[in-house]
Amino acid sequence: MARSVGIKDIARAAGVSVGTVSNVINRPATVSPPTRARVEAEISRLGYVRSESARQLRAGHSRMMGLLVLDMGNPFFADIARGAQQAARGSGLGVMICDSAQSPADEAEYLALFAEQRVRGVLVTPADATGGTIRTFRRHKIPFVLVDRVAEGNAECSVSVDDVTGGALAVRHLVESGHRSLAYVSGPPGLSQIRDRRTGALQALDEAGLPPGVMRELPTDRLDVAAGRDAGARLLGMTDRPTAVFCANDLLALGVLQAVFAAGVRVPEDLAIVGYDDIEFAAAAAVPLTSVRQPARTMGTLAAQLLLEEMETADGGDHEHRRVVLEPELVVRRSSLPPR
Repeated sequence: MARSVGIKDIARAAGVSVGTVSNVINRPATVSPPTRARVEAEISRLGYVRSESARQLRAGHSRMMGLLVLDMGNPFFADIARGAQQAARGSGLGVMICDSAQSPADEAEYLALFAEQRVRGVLVTPADATGGTIRTFRRHKIPFVLVDRVAEGNAECSVSVDDVTGGALAVRHLVESGHRSLAYVSGPPGLSQIRDRRTGALQALDEAGLPPGVMRELPTDRLDVAAGRDAGARLLGMTDRPTAVFCANDLLALGVLQAVFAAGVRVPEDLAIVGYDDIEFAAAAAVPLTSVRQPARTMGTLAAQLLLEEMETADGGDHEHRRVVLEPELVVRRSSLPPR
């Protein structure tokens, strides 16, 4: 294996001291232009790359921000990542993205990895409903912000969407379209987002003077298309099939759409469908999907900005933790339009 190029090699090739090379790399303004140009030419010719691990040891932290999400296969979280990366790059930081796959055990391992890598801060959508992994991570004194989750106390910042309002928007739309028999395709019950969307749905039923029993729940273990297809199959097997279904996210809704389409059920004539998140694929579905839009990229950007603010005060300054709650928006498309 070829030996990596070090600053001693650059100094020897350029005919300068190691200290001069170090100044060119870290404090270029302190070096005369001719000398700086000669050193930079040798850096380029020899392919020198600064050792981030060495710099990290000296500084006590890396130039990375951690991002831990529930499912990077979901475009919703990909948009959150894009927003976070945009804010991080503006401050000269990179983003290390990890996927907990909705597993508390994986979440704990990745948070430990972030601590080992000495990241400057972490953005996290928790998978552990008990909050145990977050409590353990807090011991490392690394700033973090909750994303797509409301902070319960005043010990951390959070950026989320009002999911109770979102659930109410979805079901209110279906009720106003004339539906009186509904289903809620939910997800893992430990996720607060799932519970909040159900709460909002029930509130909309109550507003309309309908009993909660008109909405039957079809729980799923995951929030992906395969789980949606399974829920769709269960929906088709009901003897008294609902006329409308509200899904906890768009991937579930797309899976339901696939299942009922394959069975010859017409959407929206026989079954109206509403999703949640308004991912890019929602508008491009075989039947364009009505969905509750979450401003995912804005969430990622705001969360990263809050984290950057906290990181600046991590060495003893004052930081006021904030809970930012954004408003969802119903985007109506063909999948839920009432018959003309």
